[in-house]
Amino acid sequence: MSESPTVVLVHGGFADASFWVPVIKELQAHDIPVLAPPNPLRGLAHDAEYVASYVNQVDGPVLLVGHSYGGAVISVAGAATPNAVGLVYVAAFALDEGESFAEIFAQFGETPLLGAVRPRHYPTPDGGTAVELTIAPEHYQEAFAADLPADVIAVAAVSQRPFAAIFEDRAAAAAWKTLPSWAVVATADKAIPPDAERHMAHRAGASTIEVDASHSIALSQPGAVADLIRTAVTATQR
Repeated sequence: MSESPTVVLVHGGFADASFWVPVIKELQAHDIPVLAPPNPLRGLAHDAEYVASYVNQVDGPVLLVGHSYGGAVISVAGAATPNAVGLVYVAAFALDEGESFAEIFAQFGETPLLGAVRPRHYPTPDGGTAVELTIAPEHYQEAFAADLPADVIAVAAVSQRPFAAIFEDRAAAAAWKTLPSWAVVATADKAIPPDAERHMAHRAGASTIEVDASHSIALSQPGAVADLIRTAVTATQR
């Protein structure tokens, strides 16, 4: 009997694992094992190390799924997780080795998200401080979630997970060079340029679909996201 991989969902910045709730429900309805760990949001190298450690403690094969910044995290973590069998990018960064987020924006242009973020400071273990970002609540809908209901936006805008400034972080690895990949491009994305998502998905050799959705595609179009994940699950069963 073939073994279905466990789907590990990695959220992006300004969010937490609850971002995946509608997708989790869709996957569980099809008896697909799924986990949604917290992404620390404290820098690409640190977060990838954390996710890799988490995945390496999961029994059996794992299909890594990343949204937004979480795509970069799974690209790096996947190179350090021998049980990873595939990658799914959901409106996500799929950085090349040595590439930074800033370089993607420089190539494909800024988005409303970049003008909507506001810096804050948080304490570091050495007694200093570092910068973290949140989206100004009044700009949350435009920059992140234009296709969500107003009541959902009102709550999400004031319950964000602050996100360490990562624009200059560079990917230490690109697991898509050795693992099969899938991607969904959100064509109405105002956080990552859709053309950047297309470029990175094509470069990764990902089987790609496009959906008319905002950056919050897992909340607004969970069925489409779950369907793509199910396709990847079927393809990576051992």
